[in-house]
Amino acid sequence: MQNSRDERGIAINHVGVTDLRWPVIVLDRQQGEQQTVATLTASVGLPHHFKGTHMSRFVEVLNEHRGEVTMRTLPTILRQLKERLDAESARIEVRFPYFLERAAPSSGCKALMDYECSFVGESNGGHEDFVLGVRVPVASVCPCSKAISDYGAHNQRGYISVDVRGAPELDGSPALIWIEELIDMAEQSASAPVFPFLKREDERHVTMQAFDNPMFVEDMVRAMAIQLQSDSRVLWFRVRVINHESIHHHNAFAEIEWGRPSSKAVVSDDV
Repeated sequence: MQNSRDERGIAINHVGVTDLRWPVIVLDRQQGEQQTVATLTASVGLPHHFKGTHMSRFVEVLNEHRGEVTMRTLPTILRQLKERLDAESARIEVRFPYFLERAAPSSGCKALMDYECSFVGESNGGHEDFVLGVRVPVASVCPCSKAISDYGAHNQRGYISVDVRGAPELDGSPALIWIEELIDMAEQSASAPVFPFLKREDERHVTMQAFDNPMFVEDMVRAMAIQLQSDSRVLWFRVRVINHESIHHHNAFAEIEWGRPSSKAVVSDDV
């Protein structure tokens, strides 16, 4: 049935499986690798003359790669999807929690903290693409509130989300950018980091650090952009900062998208 001819003449950009939970192993800068559970979306482009695709073959290919899922293995997975499904293009999106042990700033107490991360790989003809995404919780203090108040200032928790493409290495593969590096950049771009576990002395430290370093969303997104632009490994990025406002019935956001002038990468809106 899937291989039968369709007479409507309409090609499909993406067709496949989504919301598939799958155990994966990703690269960890400190430990070498980390086991986690991802939610996967895998798809291929369907030519206008095919009625359908073979859904079972997506799981079949993924089942052969239950080990490492990184920028080193996604090209192979994408090529196999195209071959098994007789498609010109393939795309895979991998979303997963990534855990790091964080130490509180004063007491040194440690606990695990999770970060929402993603890999998006795409192969279309001879073009292959890989995008790494990380969402980092941060704290911010409003500079305006601090300036006009007799005491105190309103503060909130926000999120810095960043998607990056690595510049090509000599072998054509994208430069390696660690998840941990993007987390560090994001925290340095905010008023203060967010921690999983704090004692009283830690709360004092974080509160005073944030108060001494007030930032608008515009400040944070620009600070993040400057760090990424200065990193020669970064070919393209998109940064979005959202503040979950504590005294407004709305959130505030700012976004910057940037690519090197020599970059010919095609940026997809659904990355």
